[in-house]
Amino acid sequence: MPETVTVPRGLAGVVVTDTTIGHVRGLEGFYHYRQYSAIDLAERRTLEDVWALLIDGALPSSTAAADSFVAEIAPLRHIPPAVAAALPSIAAASSSVEPMGGLRAALAVAGLASGARPLYDTAPAERRAQAMRLCALTPSLLAALYRLRLGLEIVEPRDDLPHAANYLYMITGTVPSPSQVAAVEKYLISTVDHGFNASTFTARVIASTGADLYACIGGALGALSGPLHGGAPSRALDTLDAIGSVDQADDWLRSRIVSGDRIMGFGHPIYRTEDPRSRMLKGVAQSLGGPLVDFAVAVEARVLSLLAELKPGRELHTNVEYYAGVVMELCGLPREMFTPTFATSRVIGWCANVLEQAEDSKIIRPDSRYVGPPPPQPVPDRHQD
Repeated sequence: MPETVTVPRGLAGVVVTDTTIGHVRGLEGFYHYRQYSAIDLAERRTLEDVWALLIDGALPSSTAAADSFVAEIAPLRHIPPAVAAALPSIAAASSSVEPMGGLRAALAVAGLASGARPLYDTAPAERRAQAMRLCALTPSLLAALYRLRLGLEIVEPRDDLPHAANYLYMITGTVPSPSQVAAVEKYLISTVDHGFNASTFTARVIASTGADLYACIGGALGALSGPLHGGAPSRALDTLDAIGSVDQADDWLRSRIVSGDRIMGFGHPIYRTEDPRSRMLKGVAQSLGGPLVDFAVAVEARVLSLLAELKPGRELHTNVEYYAGVVMELCGLPREMFTPTFATSRVIGWCANVLEQAEDSKIIRPDSRYVGPPPPQPVPDRHQD
């Protein structure tokens, strides 16, 4: 038996594998996809370009290559008939729970309908094809389930719309404005991948068993659905709603800071400086403008000021969820779809990680430390009445 090594709770700071996909440097407030700054990519490239970078390892080298990748995606967005037939039942069954549960069920059906085989039994080209199909299909499934839950007709994807624009169109039934598309696309690019977070690690653990791609992504979605991981964008807006107005902010915030309560939208387990995603999305929000943006900026300033007064030396900055919620609200996305929207981009990063993990035949199998009653102890006889 190999020697056991004690590690920190939550595996904090523990390196579990090598990756070429990306990394987070929390002390610097920097993260990257492959060799490029993720924020630079969000500001200069399209979601489809970044998708190609994550899945194929390089940005499209020409306009023709970019157009070819976009053309590959378009037909994969359409929901297969066998999956479409199951969606009304899934929507009805998930009407009282969060949308992520419905997506997990829909993707399970999609995996069955596509005949997805274990990664262990498939060649790299087939794995890539599965990943492309799954990434393209996820936004269509989410939009369809959302509309069915409201009793609305499903909006079919349009092959002529870019991926981010198509998602907004399928949700609302209206072609979004260029400013809305640009804002949501920047958000999606900035959340494609973010190191070995809980959902990415979950996907890689499942992939290490050789399971099929849909099982890997279903597990990742389960992790993302937790409020401590992907469930915070709407909660950050709920905080703004609870504060109500700038003149009430100090009283509301002061009581929570003094009592040590968590303020949703602030703080991150990795970053010890400003979250670069939040910095970028603050600029996106300000480009959209409006009272909500002004209020969010004012509350952020009051949080930082009160922390300096009440908890000197404590570093606490806005995280990605704070301004992400503002941006999505201004772009017409309903709050219940904030975390699912996160999933429409993160699925690309998950699939890239799964494809990378599938190249390694070693199963991820850590150990635990037993702290229960010392064994072996005699098993008591069954009680006889």
